[in-house]
Amino acid sequence: MQSLSSLSLRSNVRLQIGAAIMAACVAVPALAAALKVDPAKSTVGIVFKQLNVPVDAKFKKFTAAIDYDAAKPEASKATVDIDVSSFDLGDPEYNKEVAKKEWFNAAQFPKASFVSTSMKAGANGKLDVSGKLTIKGKTVDASFPLTVKKEGSNQVFEGSLPIKRLTFNIGEGEWKDTSMVADEVVIKFHVVAAQ
Repeated sequence: MQSLSSLSLRSNVRLQIGAAIMAACVAVPALAAALKVDPAKSTVGIVFKQLNVPVDAKFKKFTAAIDYDAAKPEASKATVDIDVSSFDLGDPEYNKEVAKKEWFNAAQFPKASFVSTSMKAGANGKLDVSGKLTIKGKTVDASFPLTVKKEGSNQVFEGSLPIKRLTFNIGEGEWKDTSMVADEVVIKFHVVAAQ
């Protein structure tokens, strides 16, 4: 039979361990909150020039995972995956063409993605976002300013990311000619998400 002092000592140790665990939980900083993206209100598209005429196109299918904390933007993170076969130029024949090997090569590289590596407060209330952009199997570092605004219960994230299509081998063979299709492309996005 255990002595009363031995039981008291064990109870005291358990209380101390419990208090330490609770203190550790309280000390953990609040993590960014995962938001639910509204695909019906969100868009990802691009603007490029063909024969010096601006062309707007969009991707019909994409997913975004955003963890955002307005008080601590540096704790925030985002991942966007784009289904490149959903690229829409407004004409089924053109859409089929850009899915081919010379352009997006959608059969071999069905997804393009952006994964943030850092977010921090920037100028004019915007966030400076850096991350890894992968298109057609090639990954590069990318940075852009991001506007975040509150609309009712939603958070709206807007931005544009300029890229060079030839960096990702988009437009191979005769399509490397930038007098036909300019090398400069701007990826534009408008993502609406709620808690």
